[in-house]
Amino acid sequence: MAQTKQQIQALLADAGSSPRHRFGQNFMIDGNLVRVVADAGRIAVGDVVIEVGPGTGTLTEELLSRGANVVALEIDRDLAALLRTRHADNPRFTLIEGDALAGKHELNAQLIAHVAAVRSTAGPSARTVRLVANLPYNIASPLVIELLIAGVDLLAFTVQKEVADRLRGTPDSDDYGPLTVMAQLLAEVEVLRTLPPQAFWPAPKIDSALVRMTRADQLGPEAPAFGRFVQQLFAARRKTLRKALSQMELDGERLLSSLGIDTQLRPERLTPRQCLELYRLAQRDRTKPQG
Repeated sequence: MAQTKQQIQALLADAGSSPRHRFGQNFMIDGNLVRVVADAGRIAVGDVVIEVGPGTGTLTEELLSRGANVVALEIDRDLAALLRTRHADNPRFTLIEGDALAGKHELNAQLIAHVAAVRSTAGPSARTVRLVANLPYNIASPLVIELLIAGVDLLAFTVQKEVADRLRGTPDSDDYGPLTVMAQLLAEVEVLRTLPPQAFWPAPKIDSALVRMTRADQLGPEAPAFGRFVQQLFAARRKTLRKALSQMELDGERLLSSLGIDTQLRPERLTPRQCLELYRLAQRDRTKPQG
C-alpha cells in the first residue's frame, strides 16, 4: 500500500530529514497515482527497474510488489540510509547511493554497469531494463536522454509539465528544441496524463505530467555527436539555417540545397528527421577528402 503524507512525514522525521529543494524532492502522496505510474512502466516479473529519487520508498514498494528487480539511486544520505534499512533483506533491491548523473551528459558508472550487464544477456533469459520514477525535476531532461542512449527499453516517469511539452513538441512551436529532437529520434513519446500539484508534498508551484518513452533508437552510436550538433544548430535558432550552419563552419547553402530545404528557414522549422539528415550530410562533407 502506498505511503500517506503522514507516513512519509513520519519516515522523514525518523531519518532526521525533511524535503530538500536542492535535490528536487517532491514526494508523491496520492496512492492511486503511485499505482498509475507503476502501471505505465508495463512491468513484467523479473524486469530490472531503475528508480531515480526513490525518497521514502513508496513507489519502490509498489515496484517490488510486482516482481521487479529494483535498482534505486538516491543522492540524499539520510534517505539512502532509510531505504537501506527498510529493504536490506530483499534480494531484489539494490541501492546506489549517489547522483544518477556523473556529469551533464554522463550517467553514474554503477548505473551504466547495471544496464550493460542486463543488456548483455540474450535468449530466453534476457530481461528488459526500465525506468519507473518520480524524477527529481532538476535532472530529468538530461537523464532521460542519457538513459535512452545507454539502452534502457522503456521510461515511465513524472516530470514538470513544461518538460513533457518539450519532449513531445512539434516544429515551429515554443516547446520545440534540442531536447525534442533527441527524444523523438530515440523513442516514441507519450504524455499519459497531467498531475496536479496536490498529488505531491511539498506541492510544486506547477503542474506535472506522467510520460512514457518507449525506446525506438534511430541514432545508435551517432547519438552523442548528433546531440552536440543539434545544440549548436539551435543556439542560433533565431537566425536562418544558412547563417546558423555558416557559424558552424559548414557550407549551409550547398548542404540545404542538397536536401531540398529552404536556406531561409530557421532551425526550429526542421523536423527531427531533417535534423538527422542534415547532420549526416554535414559529417560526410567534413570527412570527404579535400583537393
